[in-house]
Amino acid sequence: MDKNNDFSKNTLEVITIITCLIILGICMGIGSVDIPFKDAMTILSGKIFGTNIPDDLAATTSILWTIRLPRAMTAFVVGGALALSGAIMQAVLQNPLASSYTLGVSSGASLGASIIIVTQFTVPFLGSFLLPTFGFAFGFATVLLVLAIASKFDSTLHSNTVILIGMVISLFTNAVMTLVSSFARAHSQQLLLWQMGSFSGKRWYHVQILLPMCIFGLIITLYYARSMDIMSFGDEQAYAMGVNVRNRKKALLLLASLLTGVSVCFSGTIGFVDLIAPHAVRIVFGSSHKRVVPMSFFVGGAFMALCDMIARTAVESELPVGAVTGVIGAPFFVWLYLRGRKDN
Repeated sequence: MDKNNDFSKNTLEVITIITCLIILGICMGIGSVDIPFKDAMTILSGKIFGTNIPDDLAATTSILWTIRLPRAMTAFVVGGALALSGAIMQAVLQNPLASSYTLGVSSGASLGASIIIVTQFTVPFLGSFLLPTFGFAFGFATVLLVLAIASKFDSTLHSNTVILIGMVISLFTNAVMTLVSSFARAHSQQLLLWQMGSFSGKRWYHVQILLPMCIFGLIITLYYARSMDIMSFGDEQAYAMGVNVRNRKKALLLLASLLTGVSVCFSGTIGFVDLIAPHAVRIVFGSSHKRVVPMSFFVGGAFMALCDMIARTAVESELPVGAVTGVIGAPFFVWLYLRGRKDN
């Protein structure tokens, strides 16, 4: 029976991954100019394998390869990274509602970006990477601050302590950001767009930065999958089974913060993906993190790419993708949560 169950779940994993990649392909083809599947395959084949691309597809090639594909890929990778971060935090903190907001990563990154936007501070050699760099630095520094304060109160870094300190720091950071916005009304529109998230203007160099870091994060998370399984049962039991909970928590929380910080600094603050994807995956595939980790990445990536497609096609003026994930994600998460409780 166990072998049959494993076989069925492996088959479902393959089907899920293929479905997620199909969704990515659909998101690349749909837009203000719809690109037929045949033309898309011709263009992709020409770009990847060097085959001939007909001259009459020159304009379509520019749209697909230069604009549409890197944007969809960036959305997919960011969604995957956020979902992976959510899966880590939910396991480490033993809380199904834990996310990047819990430790203040998103609010810290937003504060860093807000300061740069308002002060117009520049670092010439960073160029267009100035905002992402400072966003990431502030987000990561926020997590280090949370862990440092939590260690003073509780040397074992108990989950409740980390969550409490994280929420306090997150609320404080949001309050400071509100003050910054209040004193700089001329930049309020730009600040709002950052806080709601967008993939507008993303190019291949964004993918080249994000993809390797996300693959690295995925591999490291899979390495810690068994420890995450054990820590899900509680700190005391994990200690009893020989897991150095304090060190593993620090390593995994910093990894989750790295994934979130890198994502947020390129796309702005986007919520719900890190809550929905891991929760949905656990309902379908069970609680083993060897399945939860890779499936969360693909499901989160497909969900984000789909939301970004809706954001750029629903109305003439582009919607913030964070608003779309919130509108879709909130009721969907409530349904998932109620369904999970009913099944149990």
